[in-house]
Amino acid sequence: MGCLPVPLFFLLGFGIGYALNGTTGALWGAGIGLALGLAGMGWLIRLMRSRR
Repeated sequence: MGCLPVPLFFLLGFGIGYALNGTTGALWGAGIGLALGLAGMGWLIRLMRSRR
């Protein structure tokens, strides 16, 4: 469950980047989406571990 933001933000960033600027935008959007997904994954894992 903690890794769910990674593919969601990756695909969302890819789609938005492609819609705005074609293939170059898709590359940038996928990279930004991947970074946001990894940050979200760390945040969710930290939240789940602190509730014990």
